[in-house]
Amino acid sequence: MHSFKLSNFVFFVSILFITVQVGAQGVVIKQDSAAASQPLKVGIAGNEPFVFNDLDNPRGIAIEIWEDLANEKEWTFKYVPFNTVNAALTALQNKELDLVVGPISITSDRVTKMSFSQPYYQSSLSIASRADGKGLWSRIKPFFSFSLLVAVGIFVFILAIVGTLFWLAEHKASPEQFPKDPVKGIGNGMWLAIVTMSTTGYGDMAPITLRGRIIAGIWMVVTIIFATSMVAGIASTLTLSGLGTSTIRNAEELSTKKAATIAGSPAVAFLKEYSATVIQTSNLDEAMNKLKNKTVDAVVYDQPQLMYFLKVNNDENLYIAKAEYYKQGYGFAFPLTSPLVYDVNRTLLRLAEEHVVQEIIDEYLGKQK
Repeated sequence: MHSFKLSNFVFFVSILFITVQVGAQGVVIKQDSAAASQPLKVGIAGNEPFVFNDLDNPRGIAIEIWEDLANEKEWTFKYVPFNTVNAALTALQNKELDLVVGPISITSDRVTKMSFSQPYYQSSLSIASRADGKGLWSRIKPFFSFSLLVAVGIFVFILAIVGTLFWLAEHKASPEQFPKDPVKGIGNGMWLAIVTMSTTGYGDMAPITLRGRIIAGIWMVVTIIFATSMVAGIASTLTLSGLGTSTIRNAEELSTKKAATIAGSPAVAFLKEYSATVIQTSNLDEAMNKLKNKTVDAVVYDQPQLMYFLKVNNDENLYIAKAEYYKQGYGFAFPLTSPLVYDVNRTLLRLAEEHVVQEIIDEYLGKQK
């Protein structure tokens, strides 16, 4: 009796195990069959070197990685090109596509609306600017700034105060040097303050009263410190204006400057964070043309695209800052409930382990140091 129950139990467990296995295999088969039953609609969008806008011969880093992956899985597909990444992602959310291939940044906002593969490339934002030297106006412009005019105004006001003190102390004892007329007397006092400050000492004027000499002594000590600081500031301004360029080396230098980027890029929020004036464009070529034409001061976008642009155009007047911001991964985008994500991730891992992904990247960008 016991042996009969035990055998029934073993049989039941065996049947249950086989059922679970068949069910699990059915899910995987369903994924593959879903991909293989009809061609996948693959949206492609983005900039070179990840996607080249050539309908007859689609190529680029993202395209080649996807095609190697699709060949591994024996999937058939057809490309649907889009002018912008945002347009492709909108079509994906509207269930017009099975996935989007390109330099798609994996962001916290996007993962709430769609699924992503694991990153096939780690990118970051960089700053491109001109490396041209400053012209004559740029060199002398600091001397016509509002802050300098304010400083000059304050200096003249201080001279007027010192000149008035000299006149009050000296005009009775030395009317020849400091006439009783306030305008002429204070004017002479200001002249004495200037020649004292500059250590020129023409000898045409000098205080003769004790109060006048005390004022002159205090003014000499004050002007030694003041003149030294002023001369150092002028020298620094001349040096910076002479050697400076329009090159932007870090994000802090973007403040109040005009910077272009691609509409919808994470760089838009980045530029607003650093108080830059954001100029949004439809593509990178348009943004870089604005930089060359001096319509904007910088272009902020993903580093590999900027590096590739510089490599292809070989423009020595463009400079890409070494600073990197907003490190982010590029992946393939899918609808939230897509059954393709698992197979894509597994195949991507294998291609990465076999160095296929890195070889494709090196082909376009060169070996990264």
